[in-house]
Amino acid sequence: MTETRFAISLPQQVSDGAFDPGSFRDYLRRVEELGFHSAWTRESTLSPSPTLGPIEVMTYAAACTERLRLGCAVFILVQHQPLQLAKSIATLDQLSRGRLEVGFGLGGRSTLADFGVPPDGLVTRFTESIELMRACWTEAKVGFDGRFWQVDGDMEPKPYQKPHPPVWIGGHRPAAVRRAVRHGDGFFGAGGATTAAFAEQVRTVKAELAAAGRDPAGFGIAKRVYVSVGTEPRIDDLLRKMYGGANVAVTGPPEVCVQGLRDVIAAGADLVLLDTMFDEREQLERLATEVLPQLR
Repeated sequence: MTETRFAISLPQQVSDGAFDPGSFRDYLRRVEELGFHSAWTRESTLSPSPTLGPIEVMTYAAACTERLRLGCAVFILVQHQPLQLAKSIATLDQLSRGRLEVGFGLGGRSTLADFGVPPDGLVTRFTESIELMRACWTEAKVGFDGRFWQVDGDMEPKPYQKPHPPVWIGGHRPAAVRRAVRHGDGFFGAGGATTAAFAEQVRTVKAELAAAGRDPAGFGIAKRVYVSVGTEPRIDDLLRKMYGGANVAVTGPPEVCVQGLRDVIAAGADLVLLDTMFDEREQLERLATEVLPQLR
C-alpha cells in the first residue's frame, strides 16, 4: 500500500493591510519542520472573502522554504489565458527548484462572463488549455492548432521538473473524474464532497484507470478535508453557507478527527490536504501532535 501523505492549507484569507510577513514565514518554517509533504493554495478571484492570489502566495512560500512542495487546488483554468499560466507555472517551478504541484478545475458557469469567457465549448476549452500547457512545457517548438488556441512559437525555460509538475484535476461529477484520468496525473477530491461521495469518485477513478490500461500506482488520489481539532463552530457555520446542509468537515476531539481522517484514507486518498480555515497555527500544532501520529 502507498503511504498516506499529509498536506496543509496555506493561509490566504487576509484582509487589506493585515498580511504579516513574519508570521507567514514562521508558519511555513514550522510546516516544513513538522514534515508535511506539501502546502496548498486555492483560487478565488471574485469572492466576498478577502483571498490572496495562489501564484503570488506560492511564490512567497517558495522563498521561505527549502523542501516543502507547494500546490494550488485548484486553478479555475478557463478563467486563464493558458500561455500566460503555463509561463507562470514553469517560472515558479524553476524558482522553487522543482517543488510545484498544479491542480486544475472547470469551475462553475456563473462567473464566466466576468472573465470574458463564452459558455459554449467550455469542456473543450478546459482540456485544450491543458494540452497547450503540456506542449509549452515539453516541446522544443510549440505547434498547436486547436479550436480555441493556435500557437506557433517557443517557451523557455521549461519547468524544472521533467516532463512537468504533477497535474491534478479536481471536480465533483463523474465526467470530471473521467477527465482526470484522461488528462491528469492525479484526481483531487473537493472539500465540499462528503467522504461517501469521495469513495464513489475513487471507484470511478479506478474503473477508468483499468479501462485506459493505466497503472494505478502512477496516479495520485487526493482529498481536501476541512478539519478543526476541538470545538470551532465557525467552521461548521461557514461550510453550511458554502455547501448547504452536507456534513463535510472533520471536527471535534482528536479521536473524532483521527477516525474521520481514517475514513477518508480508507476511501482511497493517498494525499490528504488538511484545510483548517481558522486559527491556522494552533490547528497546525494540534494536528501534528494529537492527530497525525495516530495515522502514520
